[in-house]
Amino acid sequence: MPNNEVRFLDWLKAALIAFLVVALVRHYLFANYIVNGESMMPTIEEGNRLIVNKIEIEFKSPDRFDLIVFHANHDEDYIKRIIGLPGDKIEYENDHLYVNGKQFEEPYLDEYKTELFDGQLTEDFTLLDKTGRSTVPDDYYFVLGDNRRHSYDSRHIGFISKSEIVGIVDLRYWPIEQFQIKFD
Repeated sequence: MPNNEVRFLDWLKAALIAFLVVALVRHYLFANYIVNGESMMPTIEEGNRLIVNKIEIEFKSPDRFDLIVFHANHDEDYIKRIIGLPGDKIEYENDHLYVNGKQFEEPYLDEYKTELFDGQLTEDFTLLDKTGRSTVPDDYYFVLGDNRRHSYDSRHIGFISKSEIVGIVDLRYWPIEQFQIKFD
């Protein structure tokens, strides 16, 4: 009988250690998200399952065009694309992005732009028009959804603080036929 007790205790210890490792990884390193909504279509679609890298945000600032998950309020997290970094001047004119006066390509919008028959995907605006500020403040970001006509983003809610960012989207694992690592 003592032999069975030792095996049971060994099994119990292994199970507890595994549970603690999974809990620590889930809480501090990576998180699983299920997309709800269409604001990031066609890049990310409703029901997609994503892995968000939480640890990377602790060691480096996100880059322009990274997809991030952030706390939009106490109950919801949003996924959006970083368009403006701290210190940037942002402007859209004739469906083209200008950052600090330089035009940037947004190839992830090409699919939507080719489907348009009634105007621009992204309306003309300046950062000043939408936020009352001419540049993105320090430690803040300006984010937009890829589905520009149907996205609740920095044009409506303002800048996103670095402290509100949960992490950077690293991986889409579901549906399996849309598996993707990093989103450029």
